[in-house]
Amino acid sequence: MRRLGHFPLLAAVLLAVVPHPAHPLTELETSQIRRFQDYLRICTAHPAPDYAGAAAFLLPYAASLGLSSKTLHFSPCKSKPLLLLTWPGTDPSLPSILLNSHLDSVPAEPAARRGLQAACCAPARPVHVSLVPDEEIGGEDGHEKFVQSEEFRALNVGFMLDEGQASLTDVYRVFYADRLVWKLIVKATGAPGHGSKLFDGAAVENLMDCIETVAGYRDAQFEKVKSGKYGPGEVVSVNPVYMNAGTPSPTGFVMNMQPSEAEVGFDLRLPPTEDIEQIERRIKEEWAPAHKNLTYQLMKKGPVRDVTGRPLLTPANESNPWWSVFEQAIISSGGKLAKPEILSSTTDARFVRQMGVPALGFSPMINTPILLHDHNEFLEDKVFLGGIEVYEHLIRALSSFKG
Repeated sequence: MRRLGHFPLLAAVLLAVVPHPAHPLTELETSQIRRFQDYLRICTAHPAPDYAGAAAFLLPYAASLGLSSKTLHFSPCKSKPLLLLTWPGTDPSLPSILLNSHLDSVPAEPAARRGLQAACCAPARPVHVSLVPDEEIGGEDGHEKFVQSEEFRALNVGFMLDEGQASLTDVYRVFYADRLVWKLIVKATGAPGHGSKLFDGAAVENLMDCIETVAGYRDAQFEKVKSGKYGPGEVVSVNPVYMNAGTPSPTGFVMNMQPSEAEVGFDLRLPPTEDIEQIERRIKEEWAPAHKNLTYQLMKKGPVRDVTGRPLLTPANESNPWWSVFEQAIISSGGKLAKPEILSSTTDARFVRQMGVPALGFSPMINTPILLHDHNEFLEDKVFLGGIEVYEHLIRALSSFKG
């Protein structure tokens, strides 16, 4: 389904009927809310998102704000447009700022642009907004190909801001890394036998040894989260997603035959801070050892390090000047930041980090339940409007930074 609750770079969403605020809305605030409601009526849900309709809505609005635009295509069918909006800087020699959102969500950066215009803000650095397709299904024809293109290199991106997640409290959350995505398939073999026979080394028995070992590791990782000492993105998650065994028959399976083969698939997510080689050894020696007639296939989605050989994370401390600018902008907006986190899932930010470009995930949505992909996803009007103000502070600070 369509992701609704991810603000600006991200998706900002209001219910079709907005509750009455504690104070009357200004004409500008009313128009901002109405614009997002209008955008929601465009169906960008997979498997057939109306990207043409989204582009037709967004491009005229961007033009009304004085933003130049380009429409790029990275799929042969050219039905998946990538919209690139630009606010020129006074010093184009400086690396640019990239604000990223995806068309299968609801973008809101231009609303912050209007507020900065009213305040006569002229950015020193060029500011680009990328509105990309297919983030919800992996981004292969979107941001993944975009960062490999000449168009991306020409932007000379110095820093990117992407989506984050809502916060249940009045403290904003920020993410400095995504977990790595691996897929693991373990296959077991053994002698076939009658269902009544007890013997060692049956395929399903060998596979159960694997599953039990993995389950023990999973429990240990989960206990770290339950203890409150680790966030969900700071541990390794490994979850079985399918099992396949048995001898098929016209009515289902042969119930008196032990099969000679069985397999199981796992979804495996790793923090980029994890010892990758140690995990690979664990898979080989503990989860799928050859002496138990187990073989495995490990599929890694993307690299584990960036082009310079560093882990795929953006330092969230004083060693990174972009972090200091970001942190101070949040404080100047009157906001508070929680401890930086590793995102449990993945976003387009991983593709930019792979290129060695620092990127943070951030959604200015406080006091908001985390309802990712739920049918009743919503954002209160006051949180939405407050988020626009936060983005004004961020864009002003990031675009004027000359370090």
